[in-house]
This record gives sequence, structure tokens and C-alpha cells, in this order.
Amino acid sequence: MMARHALFLDKDGVINVDHGYVCSPERTEFVGGIFDLCREATRHDFLNIVITNQAGIARGYYTEQQFLAYMDWLRGEFRKYDAQIDAVYYCPHHPVHGLGEYLRDCGCRKPKPGMIIQAQRDHNLDLAGSVLLGDCTSDIAAGETAGVGTCIVARMEDRGERVSLKAEVTGAVLSELARIGRASSRKGPGHDDVETIR
Repeated sequence: MMARHALFLDKDGVINVDHGYVCSPERTEFVGGIFDLCREATRHDFLNIVITNQAGIARGYYTEQQFLAYMDWLRGEFRKYDAQIDAVYYCPHHPVHGLGEYLRDCGCRKPKPGMIIQAQRDHNLDLAGSVLLGDCTSDIAAGETAGVGTCIVARMEDRGERVSLKAEVTGAVLSELARIGRASSRKGPGHDDVETIR
């Protein structure tokens, strides 16, 4: 089985504007350009994979069940724009502020690479031929430690009506998707929805 490529995306600050522990439709403001980016990734036969620290679960702000229901809603919103999220990996732990079973110094919380490594195993990913887009140093560190070939910092700009990815960020991601897509020149199977994974 030939390895696949992935576009790894952080959630807060990349998919949605980070208003702090966003886990409900009414608090969700999508970042401008994210739907277009994911459509292009799919066109180049990349899997769109979310990797997100969810300290809100650890702190008791919302439950895992609420987060999973929210992500189902979010994926539905992507489909409305002919875009898709193929898989979601999340860390519900925190090493200091976690409550009960969520108080843990785990291997999945970024900047550790556990979520990316698990995604690689689950989907037979070529990490060197994959791209990560994150808005903070822990995202980039996780990608580099895991061996993701291209790690790009998401920068935003306020275009009046909405917060959007800066043009140079979008351009850099699209350029890498096209370059890697040309190099592989492979037509993969259609993407099926994948279970959200802790």
C-alpha cells in the first residue's frame, strides 16, 4: 500500500479564530481561506487531518462528548463548502491543570509528536511528504519532531469582515501541496470520513 500525504491543521487559530476554548457553533468564527485550502489539499490527494490540544476538556470547561459533537458539527460546516476534514486527533490532557484522569503528562499533547505519529500509523502517511499548518511554536515543534517535511506558521490579517490567513501563508501552503502532488503524481482513492480519535 502506497503511503499518503497529509495536511495537518491545528484547530484554534488555524481553522477557527482563537477566542479561547472554542467548543460551540455560536463561538466559532472560521478563518478566512481555510475552506479553500482544504479543498486544494483534497484535490492534490492530501488527507486533511486536525491535531489539536484540548485543555478545555482537561480543565472541565466541556466534556469529551461535547467536543466530539462539536467536531461533527464542524465537519458538517466544511462539507457545506465542498471541503472536508478526514480525521481529527485530540489530546484531552494537561500536565498541571487537568482534573481527575485528565491530569497527565502524556505523549500526545503538543509539542510532543504523539498525535502525528498515531495519524501516521493509522493512515500510512508519508510524513516527509506532508505539510503542517499551526499558529504556535508547540505545533511547529510537534511537526518537526515527528518528521513532517514542511511546517508553516499560520499568520492572520483582519480584512474587515473576517480574520483570514495572510496571502503569503496561503501561497506557501498551496505551493507545497502542488510540489508534493506533482512529485507523487498519484491518483488516490476517494476519502472517507474517519472517526475522531483521542
